Amino acid sequence: MEKELHDAFRKLKQRDVDTFPVKVLSVDKSAGTCKVTDDELEYTDVRLSAVIDGNDKKFYLFPKVGSSVLVSPINEDLKNLYVEAYSEIDGLDLKIDGVHFNIDKDGFLLKKENETLKKLMADLITAIKAMKFTTNNGPTINLVNITDFIALENRFNQFLKGN
Repeated sequence: MEKELHDAFRKLKQRDVDTFPVKVLSVDKSAGTCKVTDDELEYTDVRLSAVIDGNDKKFYLFPKVGSSVLVSPINEDLKNLYVEAYSEIDGLDLKIDGVHFNIDKDGFLLKKENETLKKLMADLITAIKAMKFTTNNGPTINLVNITDFIALENRFNQFLKGN
């Protein structure tokens, strides 16, 4: 009797609709959704996060267009899908209160409220390039290694996104 009861519970837990593979057709980063196809049907508004609640604390992985993902239904509803696994990532976006972290092919953005890492680095390098020192012969006029700081500034600009 115990085995029959165990089998009955297992059967109750089985889902009618399982996770299935699809190809990504497009991604709407602002809405946190994508459009996918299984080569027979197209599914729109597939969530990139299982929870989309209007809350500004979100984490999205953005799949690469043309890549494969696995999607799963929420409550076995094929009109309510979310991406469960990714084959290729185009970027990620994380927001927690006033902090924003974003990575894609252009670099990364680290922002806290109105301050970005790129702006902080730019301000630091600007201040370094404007440095003047008093010597025994009076104030210095030019920073001798300013080209090193200009090169460093260019490297930061290639590495970081944002203002």
